Amino acid sequence: MAEKIAPVAVDAMGGDHAPGAIVQGAINAARKGLAVVLVGPEARVREELARRRAGRDLPIEVHHASEVVEMCDHPGQAMRRKKDNSIRVCFELVKSGEACAMVSAGNSGAVMAGAIFVLGRPAGVERPAIISVLPALKGAPLLLDMGAVVDCKPSHLVQFALMGEVYARRVIGVPRPKVAVLSNGEEDSKGTDLTRAAAAALRRAPIQFVGYCEGRDLLTGEIDVIVTDGFTGNVALKTMEGTAKVVGEYLKRAFLSTAVSKIGGLLAKRSLEEMKRRLDWREVGGAPLVGVNGVGFIGHGRSDALAVENAIRRAREAARTRFTEEIAAAVAPTEALLAADASTPPPGEPHPASRTASREA
Repeated sequence: MAEKIAPVAVDAMGGDHAPGAIVQGAINAARKGLAVVLVGPEARVREELARRRAGRDLPIEVHHASEVVEMCDHPGQAMRRKKDNSIRVCFELVKSGEACAMVSAGNSGAVMAGAIFVLGRPAGVERPAIISVLPALKGAPLLLDMGAVVDCKPSHLVQFALMGEVYARRVIGVPRPKVAVLSNGEEDSKGTDLTRAAAAALRRAPIQFVGYCEGRDLLTGEIDVIVTDGFTGNVALKTMEGTAKVVGEYLKRAFLSTAVSKIGGLLAKRSLEEMKRRLDWREVGGAPLVGVNGVGFIGHGRSDALAVENAIRRAREAARTRFTEEIAAAVAPTEALLAADASTPPPGEPHPASRTASREA
């Protein structure tokens, strides 16, 4: 008998195209059998459902929330002053078990604040992180943090690596994820005090740590979990998004430049469409939070119905794995790892001589 799982709570009022695109995305997900509870001003949400002729047979519920967090609102203040805002109510549904996960394309800072205020953090977790699943040549590598913690300490990077390893293993399904710290070179001497301290600690961690990786490694798929501070991670992600857009425009112009190139474009249409799909951020849907007692996904502010539908699907899949139950145990060794002498290998284990050697092993 299939396990019954609670619906995904969706912030109907979050995002540039809310509530219309959000409601449509929820309808699309519901038509594929995914149970959803839309959270927002009930009259307005039901009006959107009626406009789209969403039948009562669809697994969609509506939960009233009288307030909305605007993009200009201060995240912490909004959570304290607007007690009945749609983001907070989504998290309260998750906490009570009435929802298995939540999705919001609204104020990302408010989503993070709501997760901490309502759900709290597992024992030992210092800071939650935001994960991005990268459109790599193979696999589904994770990059974290994506902006939750801009000014990091070594302990934060260590915990990001440990939490990311759990997510890659439990949710993505990688049996033994390869973990690396993003740096400006592969050699141990590269990086900053922050990355060197974190890397030294992670060499002793009970995970497959392969050392440093560079920006050129982000989309190869050779590494499963790539760790960095929120500032660098956010810049890297936005750079990739911009590059994909420019490359797409270059290809479009090239294939339209001459009659011969137009024919070539028609012949390559299927392959180009697949490439476009792989690079489309909407296919990912949302960025999961790790380091809180529940499942939350942050959608892009420009999320349309496709992005919302995919975020709902991925949030439900993540909730089914119960990965959050393993986070506290994963981060427990953090202090000991940082305190240990990195030049001394753990008992019975050789010191990893290089990233390459570790990968080949």
